[in-house]
Amino acid sequence: MATMVLDPYVEEQVLALRVGTDGDRYDEVWEGVYIVTPLPSNEHQRLVHKLSMILGQVLDADVGDVFSGVNLSDRDTGWKTNFREPDVAVFLRGGRAIDRGTHWQGAADFLVEIISPGERTREKIPFYSSIGVVELLIVDRDPWSLELYRNENGQLTKVGQSTLAAPEVLESRTVGLTFQLLPANRGRRFKRRTRPAGGNGCSEAVTIENEPCPIRSW
Repeated sequence: MATMVLDPYVEEQVLALRVGTDGDRYDEVWEGVYIVTPLPSNEHQRLVHKLSMILGQVLDADVGDVFSGVNLSDRDTGWKTNFREPDVAVFLRGGRAIDRGTHWQGAADFLVEIISPGERTREKIPFYSSIGVVELLIVDRDPWSLELYRNENGQLTKVGQSTLAAPEVLESRTVGLTFQLLPANRGRRFKRRTRPAGGNGCSEAVTIENEPCPIRSW
């Protein structure tokens, strides 16, 4: 159930408590409305770590930056009145987003949002579209699915979905990876694939455990 606090005194006390206990680190502000987001579960944080690690290994420092959580706004000054906190964010060199030090402003190249119970993740899509986010991967866990959105004519549009019943391979054009949902008995719930370099004899998907060439995938 959603709760609206209209008493300024209660609001001040609640926010002070969240700041004092570091509980506000995942909170957001949507056009001046303070959004208290659910604390991520252990599984949520494992997914963030694994995806960040994969992206960090694929993208060298001279290619771009990978963040596990970041302040993303549509403005330079006064950004705290309107910002979102994606779980993972990629900013490529030469991209249109601006590093403001305290936050990033504008068009992130690739975002990941992992849905927690009670979150309104899909309601962020219009905001991400408005600032020019290039691609967005949504990981839903009830039921499990991966959704890939791509900016087309200024709007993030769903271009594919991978479920256990229909494990479509989703190809990102920005980070050069594809993502696929796999059943738990396959070892991981999502899989990264990468195309082999010409002539090296590697298969399309190469596991890290018995890696015969420099391409890594999970």
